[in-house]
Amino acid sequence: MIEPKNMGIDELLFHHIVEANEQTPYYRLVGIKTRALAPGSAELVVEIDERHTNPLGRVHGGLIASLADAAMGNAIRSLGVRGVTIDCTISFLSAPPAGALLVGKGRVVKAGRNVIFAEASVYAGEDVVACAQGSFFRTGVAELQKNLSE
Repeated sequence: MIEPKNMGIDELLFHHIVEANEQTPYYRLVGIKTRALAPGSAELVVEIDERHTNPLGRVHGGLIASLADAAMGNAIRSLGVRGVTIDCTISFLSAPPAGALLVGKGRVVKAGRNVIFAEASVYAGEDVVACAQGSFFRTGVAELQKNLSE
């Protein structure tokens, strides 16, 4: 079990993001979990298993791209901002080994009034398996509630 770490964002915002990620159907489907959130950065992880493989038995590139996009999106959310992906470019550098823990590290590069630029790297251990850049359209601010379970 991965216990998410708050690395300096508002406590209410931290719990809001963590709970929203835990309830996101796609994240649950592929196993994306929150590892850490800091102002303008995020770390998310996926434990690779057979459901993540392509017909060649390798980790599907779509999973790696999803993790990179999620890391960038959560880095933006750590600023209390909501946004949607406009574009995302990814370069695959190597194939992660079976059973590896994939770690997506995203950070905000520049937050403009309407467009936010971010980047992410995806790691398997010390090895970088992919690098990504994305542009996100700001759709508003986080709507925080005192108790999301209510």
